[in-house]
Order: sequence, then C-alpha cells, then structure tokens
Amino acid sequence: MLGRRQELNLQLNQLIDAVLLVLSLWGAHTIRGSLSGFQDLPEIEPFKAFLWLIVLIMPFGPLFLDLQGFYNFPAQKSVLKSLAQILQALLWLGVLIAGSAIAFRLNINSRSVLVIYAFLSSAVLLLKERIAVAYIRSRARLGEYREKVILAGSADEVLQLSSRFTEDQLAEIEIVKQIDISREPMSELVRALHEYSVGRVIFAAAQTELQLVEKAVAACEIEGVEAWLLADFIRTSIARPAFDMFGPQPMLVFRSTPDTSWEVLTKRTIDLIGSSAGLVFLSPLMLIAALAIRCTSPGAAIFTQMRAGKHGRPFRMFKFRSMYSDAEQRRHELEAFNQMSGPVFKLERDPRITPLGRILRKYSIDELPQLINVFLGEMSLVGPRPLPLYEVANFANPAQRRRLSVKPGLTCLWQISGRNEVKDFETWVKLDLQYIDNWSIWLDLNILCRTVPAVLFGYGAR
Repeated sequence: MLGRRQELNLQLNQLIDAVLLVLSLWGAHTIRGSLSGFQDLPEIEPFKAFLWLIVLIMPFGPLFLDLQGFYNFPAQKSVLKSLAQILQALLWLGVLIAGSAIAFRLNINSRSVLVIYAFLSSAVLLLKERIAVAYIRSRARLGEYREKVILAGSADEVLQLSSRFTEDQLAEIEIVKQIDISREPMSELVRALHEYSVGRVIFAAAQTELQLVEKAVAACEIEGVEAWLLADFIRTSIARPAFDMFGPQPMLVFRSTPDTSWEVLTKRTIDLIGSSAGLVFLSPLMLIAALAIRCTSPGAAIFTQMRAGKHGRPFRMFKFRSMYSDAEQRRHELEAFNQMSGPVFKLERDPRITPLGRILRKYSIDELPQLINVFLGEMSLVGPRPLPLYEVANFANPAQRRRLSVKPGLTCLWQISGRNEVKDFETWVKLDLQYIDNWSIWLDLNILCRTVPAVLFGYGAR
C-alpha cells in the first residue's frame, strides 16, 4: 500500500487495537469476576472502578505498540517477533499505569485483573494480526493489492529507479509501462493512462528538461491521476526530504531533525511530567542545597546565565551556584590552563569552585534548578547540554552548530559517557550528533535510566 492508503491503514489498525485493548480489560474483569468464590478469592469491584485505566490504555496502548514496530511489515514478521513486540508494549503500559497510580494516588483495585489482562490482550492482538496477515496474503495472491503504476522520466533514471524497488514495494505495485518523456510524445503518456487505467505515475526526471516534466504532470492533473516526483535531484547525506505546505505554496523540506510527530509530542509530555514530579519530590533537597550555599559562601544561591537554546536562541538557564561570586571575572585569568579542546572551558581543579560546590557538581545537584527550564519548554530532560553564548560564538566548525538543532537537555550521551573524562570537544559534539541522528523515545528513556547510576555514584564528575 502506498501513500495515504498506508497512513489510513495504520490509523485504522491503531483504532482497532485501542478498542481491542479496552475490550480485553472488560474481558479480564469478567473472567476475574467469574472466579470469585473459587479458591477463596474475594469479590471483585464493579468495572467502573477500572474506568480510569481506559484513559491510559486507549491512547498509549497503540502508541507503545507503534514505538515497538508492531505495525511495520506484519506479513514479514514471525509470530514470536510479534508476540515480543506486544509484550514489550504492554510492559511499558504497565509502567505507565503503575507510575500514574503512584503519582495521582489512584487505586489499582485488583492486580489479578491486570495479570489476566496481560495474557488476554496479548492473545487478542496476536490473533487479530494473524487474521489480518492471512487476509492480506489471500488478497495479494489474487493481485488485488497490487496497484498499477507507470514510471516516467529519462530511460536511464527510470531503469535505475525500477532496480531500486524492494521486494516489499514490488509486492504492492505492478509496473505496467515505462515511458521516456524526453523522447516519446506526451500523447503516449496519455494513451498509457487510458489503456492501463492507472491511478499513479512516478517520475524519475532529475535530468529531464523541467518543461517536459511540467507538461507530463499537467497531463496527469487533467486525467485526475496522482503524479509522484522522485526527490533525489538534491543530494543530502543527513537531511531527509518531506513535502509540506507554506500557505498555498508547496514546499519540499529537507529535515535533519525529527519532524513534529506523536513521538515528539510524547517527548514533551515526558518533559512536563518529569520536570513537575522532579520539582515536587526533589524540593526538600533543593531547599537544603540553597540554604547550604547561602550559609557557606557569600552570594545568591541561584546562578543564572544566558545559554544557547534550540537554533541558538538565548534563554536564561538556572543552576545552584557552585562557584565563588567572582567566578566570571576570574575566568579570563585561567583560560591558559583550559583542559578541553575547542571553545569550551573546562578545568579539572578549578579554584573558583567552592568546597560545597564540588559536592553539588559531583552528584549533579547544581543542575536541579534546570527542571524549571524543562517545565517552561526551554530545555528537555534529554538533549545536548546548553553552552554559554560566548562559547557558541567561538565554534570553529559550522557543522558543530547542528547540535543546536534540538532543545538542550539536562542529560545526554556525554553525561553518561564520563562527563569530565571527555577532554575533546569534537568527541563531545560527535556524541551529541549521534544522539540527534538516532533519536527516539526509547533512546531518551535509555539515557535517563543510565543517568541515575552515573549521578548517584558521581561517574566522571569533579
């Protein structure tokens, strides 16, 4: 399936799975209720006591399944692969339910219902997928799922394009005609549209005169046939092409960072929940740290500095003060002893750090006020660490600015890779770009989990 049909199919699948997950919860409650009285099991509460779970299950169940790749190429997956993806999604759903129950003091009325639910929902989702796969294969054998398409463009480009189609793509399309629009008259394209009753023409025409491509697209427009133009005439190594609209103007967009999606919205949701919970539960520690700073050295407890945010946009970052009040004035005196290559200033035994500040830095307590920046949307829980504006202005390589293409974060790959053990700024940037190019919700969660022991044991911190 191509284009919108594939997208609609995904959305329909997710909607069906959301309904099945809710029905599985009702079925688990019914099964548990029928067991009441057997083996001294107590009576179960009415189903309305479980309704709050539906608020989590319906949106997040399909989302977790999607993040596990459950909807990708179902016909090519084994049953065990699908089952593993379902179980992983249900595990994260269980973590979300448990976290919500703790955070909002919600009552999980019968844990046995959730145990039965895990088994029942796994079986139902797996059965539904196998039925769908059997249906797809039966339709494919009859040729009903193969869409007729015409390839158009220069002969060489059309040949190259057809050779790059994968088995999965060829199972979805039937190439009924290849037309060289640079040599054949436009009437040949129109005749082929009528003869083969196609609904889509794919153009591979980077080397074809633009006027010919425009005429061919116009012919498709008159016939009401979709025209797809291969967007490989601009070569990029990282940025991914996408189509968008700017008002009435069609735009081909090359993005090297994640586009707005459910994953991006989920990341922001995690930032809001995580920063809110952190500010509430860590407020006693933050209060103690603030009082200790005021009592051990003169100056304010909170240090603020302008840092470079997303796309270099300045914002005021908050930290607990870990240095003496004249630290900024003394920085120029110590620049000759800088131990970090590049524009960043790092000194192993920085004399500007207070005795208490060394403890705060070792366990990253000085970073806790940045939860406010995360809550305000200026930072994220995970992302490249924000640098002062004067350090960003001294970037020697323009490619280093790509680390500014996403929101800065509290923690990152650098944080869990030894922090102050990393002495080369190029290595630091490489870790940041590795994060950006491979970003996913699961990478964020992995970094957050690995940050906890790194902070508790002070790995790489001084």
